[in-house]
Amino acid sequence: MSAVESPSSESLSREFLRVSEEAAIDAARTMGKGQRKHSDHVAVEAMRKAMDSLPMRGTVVIGEGERDEAPMLYIGEKVGRGAAGDIEVDIAVDPLEGTNLCATGSPGAIAVLAASNKGGLLHAPDCYMEKIVVGPAAKDAIDLDAPVEDNLKAIARCLGRAVRDLVVIVLDRERHEKLIGDIRKAGARIRLISDGDLSAGITAAVRRTNVHAVMGIGGAPEGVLTAAALRCLNGGMRARLVPTKPGQEERMRKMGITDPKRIYTEKDLAPGPDILFAATGVTDGTLMRGVRFFGGGIRTSSVLMANRRRMIRFVDTVHLEDDHQTVIEF
Repeated sequence: MSAVESPSSESLSREFLRVSEEAAIDAARTMGKGQRKHSDHVAVEAMRKAMDSLPMRGTVVIGEGERDEAPMLYIGEKVGRGAAGDIEVDIAVDPLEGTNLCATGSPGAIAVLAASNKGGLLHAPDCYMEKIVVGPAAKDAIDLDAPVEDNLKAIARCLGRAVRDLVVIVLDRERHEKLIGDIRKAGARIRLISDGDLSAGITAAVRRTNVHAVMGIGGAPEGVLTAAALRCLNGGMRARLVPTKPGQEERMRKMGITDPKRIYTEKDLAPGPDILFAATGVTDGTLMRGVRFFGGGIRTSSVLMANRRRMIRFVDTVHLEDDHQTVIEF
């Protein structure tokens, strides 16, 4: 039995859930206040504080950026109160995916973290990543270099439906003008989102969400977190790093990425034999409700996943304050 999925890690996975809940709760208190940087800051602080209480030796491999740019949860930072004999894991975090969504009170903001065996998550630089994300049925049918229409036909065929019945999520960005035109020309429908391609990727891998694919260019760190979730959900992904700034290719080489044009699958991005993934809704979304505050407590909605145990839990938690008169509603 591996370290990440040892008996002691069962309790660790529950602690990861607590970490995402704490970050989501603190971020939700800033919802709609229009201060995206502040929302992100409080989520980072809450996640770091909660993680430091865990019995593990963790290393952040996907985080808030380089040490000089991020004072907390930076790439390479050690987290946990680990001692000799405690689990050693690599950690990927996004304390608040969708900072703008939280700041404006829009749907889809979440707090996320994933963990795997040491070396089990790609050390991706903070650059762009071209992606296609689909559910289990179409995971072996997509091709990042194929025309958009061919990919949509392949996805539709795998799902037993027409292309006109597909819904594709795309980030509403100027860089996607041609992609949006190609999808519309092929006959599929589009759901444009302002932020949050990680939560969109998770949605595409779950049935009855009326989302069948995510296409376009988003963040590489979010791509690794998406891949970790897909490993648990049996979803599929094709991705390629897109350096756009001077020095990014050199940064890739220092991180061990020798072929910047390589096409990655979800297993390449999150190769670890053991993956733990936890996410908590900050604002309402397709899979999780946002944090709800009421007299005497707080209610959170989360998902907790582990690929080796083939376990996916949708968790609705009530956090009670010190008031014995609080009434809980179902």
